[in-house]
Amino acid sequence: MDTPELACRIKSVRRKKRLVKTDLDKRLIQIHKRQEALWEKRRTLPWVPLDAPYQRGWKRFFVLRDDIRKGPKADFYEALLEKVNTFEYHHDRFFKRKKRRKGKYGYVVKKQNLRELDEYDWNSSKLALTEEEKACFTRTESFHIRTRRLEIKYVITEPWRFVLKVAPHIITHRKMVDTELESELSKLNNYVRAHNYDPRMHRLTSGKRYRWKDEFNERLKYINTLKNLPRYSQTAAYLDTRT
Repeated sequence: MDTPELACRIKSVRRKKRLVKTDLDKRLIQIHKRQEALWEKRRTLPWVPLDAPYQRGWKRFFVLRDDIRKGPKADFYEALLEKVNTFEYHHDRFFKRKKRRKGKYGYVVKKQNLRELDEYDWNSSKLALTEEEKACFTRTESFHIRTRRLEIKYVITEPWRFVLKVAPHIITHRKMVDTELESELSKLNNYVRAHNYDPRMHRLTSGKRYRWKDEFNERLKYINTLKNLPRYSQTAAYLDTRT
């Protein structure tokens, strides 16, 4: 009789559910790979020059002071400035922001500083800091209250050599738009959001989802020594902590 062979071919209810879940996970992984490929393709699209450039607000950045620019080490400080320069953009040329003072709102000029390097940037080969350039920095240490860690920064020792300059922010190029790429990417994003597949996709591709309230990230003063202990041992544990 063919009954035993037929019974072996019939899938159980548990196996059917498992196959459905496995098929969904494989499909989500493929969608994630396709999204990454489309994002990378969009990122590498070229910039197209505009026929009629236009101004979009103002930008503020650092330049060499006049006496430094005319000095003998102008090239050295110009190369150093390229590595620590910062850019700010604003709709107003005065770069003012609202600030509340004694119940009333006023306007103050936004602060802008040169770039501060952390240990990764300091040792990275991307900036390619020379020994002469490293001598222009000062090592600072500060305790971060939120992360409760010691932060090390490298700050320019003589910031007076650089001054701020405000210039119009002119848009001369725009990113090329691929309609087919954007349409496919929009369909994939809408499909994932409509079915709320983001948590599962993140779990499959990046591991466990990050939780800011993690038991290993508790602040030192708020750590509960009785956490995850059996009920019958809490009294004894409480007495041990007091001693």
